[in-house]
Amino acid sequence: MIRSLLCLFLLGFASLQAQNIGVEKEAFAHTYSIVARDTVTGEMAVGVQSHWFSVGSLVPWGKSGVGVVATQSFVNPAYGPKGLELMANGVSAEEALSQLVEEDKGRDYRQVAFLDAHGSVSAFTGGNCVQAAEDLTGKNFSVQANMMLNEEVVPAMAEAFMRYSDYPLAERVVEVLKAAEKAGGDIRGKQSAALIVVGPEKTTKSWEDKKIDLRVDDHEQPLKELERLLKVARAYEHMNKGDLAVEAGDMERALKEYGTAERMFPENLEMKFWKAVALANSGRIEEAQPIFNMVFEEDENWKEMLTRLPKSGILTISEEQLQRIID
Repeated sequence: MIRSLLCLFLLGFASLQAQNIGVEKEAFAHTYSIVARDTVTGEMAVGVQSHWFSVGSLVPWGKSGVGVVATQSFVNPAYGPKGLELMANGVSAEEALSQLVEEDKGRDYRQVAFLDAHGSVSAFTGGNCVQAAEDLTGKNFSVQANMMLNEEVVPAMAEAFMRYSDYPLAERVVEVLKAAEKAGGDIRGKQSAALIVVGPEKTTKSWEDKKIDLRVDDHEQPLKELERLLKVARAYEHMNKGDLAVEAGDMERALKEYGTAERMFPENLEMKFWKAVALANSGRIEEAQPIFNMVFEEDENWKEMLTRLPKSGILTISEEQLQRIID
């Protein structure tokens, strides 16, 4: 009963603030996050975790060759697209954030961080953000949090970002989020998380804008699930490279990429199947046969899939060889 009354109070408070400061009542995401840039690759990322449903739909914003934004606390989502637009037009992260904060009548309730493609970074924590709340900026990164269990969370995030400097950016960001959770995290617990990574160069191809785009909208262990999804995503990066190799007729390259993916995600039947296809196309049918047998035993639909590949040119073995594999 007490918990229900508290939830009603918080929602009512959010609604009241929405009327006073121009925020939609559902935009209520107390949380911890990081914006960061890899100085070697130029990639930029936002990582975030919260005890709130679907935090990835509100907090993280990014655009390749432009920058990234994290907007949280009583969220004003406009910081995302407006901030990216300003930075795309050459305004630095510091100047862009300063301009938008100045225009925001609800600034005291905001927590926002901007980072641009040149490494300029800036953060703002309003005086009315729920404690423990602070931000900490460094070279090519900013970590920020509000409604934390204690004041150790943000320093732990900054320390983790420095400690894992040899990690790829996405994995480095996940380690930062894990450090926040270990230090105490959100006082209310955990529910959702998200991770985006954008590239160093501008692109007009929207489908190429985000190199990584992962969301855990509702989970008992959102960071563990986010970490698992990142590992799967890395495996599928090799699958995609294998597909491109098949398209180019480079079966040896395809075999290498599919094999790497399979080692990363060994229980996945699709990865095993395409590795076997690459083996067969390379004339190594005897090696492919036991892999096909295992896949077919788990799911016979893959056998039907195999019979459909020659027509598309993806499988280049003879009809006799195909029949032998199937039988």
